[in-house]
Amino acid sequence: MTESKARSPLEEWPIRPYVCLALNRMGIFDWNLDEVLIHMDGGALEVFDLDPDEFTSLPSDLGRRVPEEEASRLYAMVQQAVEDGSAGYGAYFRLRRRDGTMQWTHTQGRILRDEAGTARRIVGIVRDAGGELRHVLAREAQDEERRRQAGLVEALSESLANASTVREVISVLTGARGMGRLGAVSLQLAMVEDGRVRLLVHGTVRTPESEVTRLEDPLPMNEAMRTQRPLFLTSPQELVRRYPAMRRPVEALKVTAAGYLPLTARGTSLGGLGLLFWGKREFPPEERNLLRAISVAIAQGLRGAVLSEQEHDLAESLQQAMLPRGIPRVEGACVAVRYRSARVGRDVGGDWYDVISLPGGRVAAVIGDVQGHDTRAATLMGQLRIVLRAYAAEGHPVAAVMSRASAFLRDLEGERFATCLYVEHDPATGSLRMVRAGHLAPVVRAADGTSRVLAVPGALPLGVAAQFGEREWPVHEGRLERGDTLLMCTDGLIERPGWDVDEGMRTLAGTLSEGPAELEELADWLAGVRGHGPDEDDMALVLLRRD
Repeated sequence: MTESKARSPLEEWPIRPYVCLALNRMGIFDWNLDEVLIHMDGGALEVFDLDPDEFTSLPSDLGRRVPEEEASRLYAMVQQAVEDGSAGYGAYFRLRRRDGTMQWTHTQGRILRDEAGTARRIVGIVRDAGGELRHVLAREAQDEERRRQAGLVEALSESLANASTVREVISVLTGARGMGRLGAVSLQLAMVEDGRVRLLVHGTVRTPESEVTRLEDPLPMNEAMRTQRPLFLTSPQELVRRYPAMRRPVEALKVTAAGYLPLTARGTSLGGLGLLFWGKREFPPEERNLLRAISVAIAQGLRGAVLSEQEHDLAESLQQAMLPRGIPRVEGACVAVRYRSARVGRDVGGDWYDVISLPGGRVAAVIGDVQGHDTRAATLMGQLRIVLRAYAAEGHPVAAVMSRASAFLRDLEGERFATCLYVEHDPATGSLRMVRAGHLAPVVRAADGTSRVLAVPGALPLGVAAQFGEREWPVHEGRLERGDTLLMCTDGLIERPGWDVDEGMRTLAGTLSEGPAELEELADWLAGVRGHGPDEDDMALVLLRRD
């Protein structure tokens, strides 16, 4: 008698159920809830990678394959389905096979209940779901990586959009939210100017590109800028073979791959970006697209920063041209001035100061601020300074000087105003005559170091006062004793986030008391009290001391 040979599934039609289950790596189970026993067929045991002698029909036997956290999650889900009257359930979970690998598995169960609705048994299937989930998980991982890349480009673009100087662009790229998130061991950033390549960031090891080079030099960064095409190198041998000068940094950093991208904005070549990697052997298409997108964001940020610096330099030059070229020597008194412009593109303000020699050994000190932060404000500032100087030199009383200046501004620019503090001082007698038009009050530091804010009556700002027909300009008279110092300043010296004028003036008086005795050192001290941030206002100050 000969043994019957197992038939191929192709020879069966219709196929037997258990053969169909086995071919699909699927098995069945029958869970007796009253006896707390589970029957599993051979297919189910194979899914769980259990031998028949390893399974005694106890649910706890499955614990050797199902991790505790997965088992707890599954039990809670089944318990919920049993208690809420559900007809069944389905879930994906992971089990640990005999060799330690994790396998995604799917189970589906039907809950059998008696006439009273009490759950008695659960019958269902288990199957190996690794194949189907592998594609899903890979797609999810790919989608997550795309989201990560998009988030990186978005965050970088947002940070670069707020950078108003090249230095700030560099800070963004080298900061915690910058290019370090790409895993590069070295970052290089270069700008091209008149055929010369100047490296702004040279990374952890100096390379030949760390020096000023010519655009035509045989270096990878230069080639990317010259050809305006990204350059991706995926082996150290290729990098050194094509660019022998790169041998030292490649060996020092154990570089395995490098990417160089041109930085171009609106058809203009600005520079290049270089990234050196350790452990990387390829640049997949998605990563190349990411690096191209990043290079576009950097180029736009760099272009904006360069234009902002150029605009600021132009506006600042205009503003500086409007300020006095020098301070006159005054017998019996010392004068120190300081000025600092805001550093936000063309947004330079209308702060100004002037010191004017008057007949009889007297001196006039003026400080003011034209409304606005643009080149028009700077132009008006220069015109107003010249007008005030002319009226003062003609010998008009302090109130008349301010009245005429206000009328001039109204006629010249009806929509803008200017705050101003005008002081005349006679060093021989110490007398002070002051008019304050909407400006900060002066502060006096006595010879003994104590400081106080002078209660100088205020009038409307220049331009506004003339529109309202104000003719009376209150003149405050005072006196400087020998060794006393008068401080006049614009609000850029005391502004803080959420600042209050009275609080700022009290703080300024305290700062003045703490400053050094020598006048020029005191001027530097006051100008340096407030940090140099990108959003700060411009600032001017005048110190007048009676000897």
